[in-house]
Amino acid sequence: MPVEVGSSFRPRRLQTPLDRMVRNGQGKRSFTKTTRKRGRYVSSRDAQGEFVDIAVDATVREAAPHQIHRRAEGTGLAVEASDLRRKVRVRRAANLILFVVDASWSMAAEERMKATKGAILSLLLDAYQKRDQVALITFQRESATLVLQPTASVELARKILKDIPVGGKTPLSAGLLLAHEVLQRERRKNAEVMPLLILLTDGAGNVSVTGLPPHEEALRVAGLIKYSSIRAVVINTEHESLDRGLAQQLADRMGAPCYTLRELGAQELYQTVREELKR
Repeated sequence: MPVEVGSSFRPRRLQTPLDRMVRNGQGKRSFTKTTRKRGRYVSSRDAQGEFVDIAVDATVREAAPHQIHRRAEGTGLAVEASDLRRKVRVRRAANLILFVVDASWSMAAEERMKATKGAILSLLLDAYQKRDQVALITFQRESATLVLQPTASVELARKILKDIPVGGKTPLSAGLLLAHEVLQRERRKNAEVMPLLILLTDGAGNVSVTGLPPHEEALRVAGLIKYSSIRAVVINTEHESLDRGLAQQLADRMGAPCYTLRELGAQELYQTVREELKR
């Protein structure tokens, strides 16, 4: 059964904090440290034998206290290798927000899919000029599908999202495995990309990929996601009165926060993602 796209809206600009990891590729939007010789110089560190992109001001400050014990030999300042400091630079890095959505049949399935579609388009309205990207994986029946490849195109997303059906069983671990594969691939293509996995599920998988009990298998894949240092958020779509705690177990295994949205709509889902990107 096809599900319409939820209402999108023009959100406020996404803001994300300074990332503390050193990355090697080109960044676009959120600030991240980079080892390239481009970007804003914000601090310095010990050169440790890598004598490129030297921070002259910091090197002078490091060498100055030692001048009384050194022979300048015709120079104004005696500098040794241990004084050398390299520049630490920050650049804009691209966010990649990957939605992983349970498209199997349940009472909340249509509402869940409609909200996700609206949130994706809303994020793209905010992000496309800054090179942020959004992608969508759905899982239903026996497998998971990358419905929307990472894109910054609102029109492409609108076209692809138009006809996504819901129904069938719940291959939760297949969805998580595909999410891990997609994000690892994107990291290999761009080491500075900042992925965020948004999982919408009640946590009740009932299809196994390996023959293990479905929930145990899903927990193992969730652990793999945490081991790979992929930031994640779980949106628990189980009704509060029926909640068995399965989504929370998945979140705990992924090292991710778990939210229950009292009103699952595009704006509520967008706001949850936006707040997570601030962390």
